[in-house]
Amino acid sequence: MVINISDKKLKGLIKESVREALEDEVAKLRAFVMPEVSEREQADIEKRYGKPSRKKAEIFCL
Repeated sequence: MVINISDKKLKGLIKESVREALEDEVAKLRAFVMPEVSEREQADIEKRYGKPSRKKAEIFCL
């Protein structure tokens, strides 16, 4: 079975796939290097600023 696809579409698909893979890896790396917060520090943060809201944050891409 042969699938015909233009070079432009193939390049776009590869670019999108690589971008998605990199986003996943960067998210893992950020989670890995994020410092741990002790229970005492977390309690202090919540005392000063209140608990975080559960509403979903908006993401803006530039």
